[in-house]
Amino acid sequence: MAKTPIRRMKDLPSSHLFGSGTPMCAGCGGLESLHQIYEILGPRTVFVNAAGCMTLLAIYPFTPFRGSWLYTAMASAPAGAQGIRDALDILLEQQRMEPAEDLNVVVLTGDGSANGMGLSATSAAMERNLDFLYICYDNEGYGNTGQQFSAATPHGARTATSTGPHGFSGNKKDLFSIWAAHKPAYVATAIGAEPVDLARKIEAAKQLKGPRLIITLAPCPPGWDFDPRDAADIGKLAVKTGIWPLKEYVDGKVVHSKIPHPRLPVEEYLQTQGRFSHLFHPRRDEGLLAEIQDSVDRYWNGITE
Repeated sequence: MAKTPIRRMKDLPSSHLFGSGTPMCAGCGGLESLHQIYEILGPRTVFVNAAGCMTLLAIYPFTPFRGSWLYTAMASAPAGAQGIRDALDILLEQQRMEPAEDLNVVVLTGDGSANGMGLSATSAAMERNLDFLYICYDNEGYGNTGQQFSAATPHGARTATSTGPHGFSGNKKDLFSIWAAHKPAYVATAIGAEPVDLARKIEAAKQLKGPRLIITLAPCPPGWDFDPRDAADIGKLAVKTGIWPLKEYVDGKVVHSKIPHPRLPVEEYLQTQGRFSHLFHPRRDEGLLAEIQDSVDRYWNGITE
């Protein structure tokens, strides 16, 4: 029996361009960012996609990427990127490929891989000064399997595996600082709801060589429990309340690209999501609300520009 060929989106009508008809959740903040990122990086890009929500973008025999796409296990995307980058460099060195034909090598993972299962492989790639861009869409849990807590889950959030009266007892891992400690070429946080800031950071990362990271907060309607139509507004509130700082690490310094002023109370963000509803009903958890607000206040009171 003849094998069915994989059809790429460039072979389909214009109505089937990137993202159209893909089985993603309505209002997905990760997909919102990826749309914008892909527009800037363009088709001369190979995405090394670790297992996660965005794996569902490519359903055989289709892939929405007009460029190249490789699927890996959750912990293996940086290793896959290394093999691709090495192969491209060999072809360039042997003059079997023109420099104009070179590809951007981009790792695409969720927070589960970026903060946990794939962190050791990522650290090793940075130590080797691998020339790659790492995109982490951070929906603050293992969203593809039912929103279990991950190392990126915020304190107090309820998840499928944090169902107690006070939600998740741990704290969100600081992936930005972990990367910055390796002294890479570039690290930045972003969000699809702030498209100008996101575009500028992708452009900046595109011009650099070496390890580069963009962490995009990805509001998740089913995992965070909110109406998909509110995704962009919730993303903006994450910035306005200061719970998601927009910043960059470049040339050894951390600079904030947007400082919220005046900064809104963090509970304006928390109230929009069912995962935090236990903090307000049946009675307000004043202690935990104060603890979350204090954590955000201490962060902003401690920054120096």
